[in-house]
Amino acid sequence: MAHWLYKSEPFKWSWADQVAAAGKGTHWDGVRNHAAKNNLLAMRLGDTGFFYHSNEGKEIVGIVEVIREAYPDPSDPTGKFVMVDLKAVAPLPKPVTLATIKATPALAEMALMKYARLSVQPVRDTEWALVLAMAGAPAGAFSA
Repeated sequence: MAHWLYKSEPFKWSWADQVAAAGKGTHWDGVRNHAAKNNLLAMRLGDTGFFYHSNEGKEIVGIVEVIREAYPDPSDPTGKFVMVDLKAVAPLPKPVTLATIKATPALAEMALMKYARLSVQPVRDTEWALVLAMAGAPAGAFSA
């Protein structure tokens, strides 16, 4: 299982919107960056990810799960880009802010630090575990 981070501006699509979609989930569309597209193509059913509020809040607020692997994004007139479907799994007990992540040396190599504008990013297992611990999640929560 892999882990990911999905960035969304809360005024466009918030954690509350994701939760409201319930078990049926929703598609993650609109990606127009080839690196992010390749990340979407690498996702598999059951992969988990952090839901990150960008611009407003700048914090990881919840956990999502891939419920449908990559398929064509109908909002892309070129036909080059894909989307996946995600469902909300759980909110984090305590959001983890970008400032906290930046202040944590063990997270200095996290994609969020190195590729700040990338909307869909991989998260290493060690980063996943550390962020969950920082959020106050029980050990082993949301892991394969």
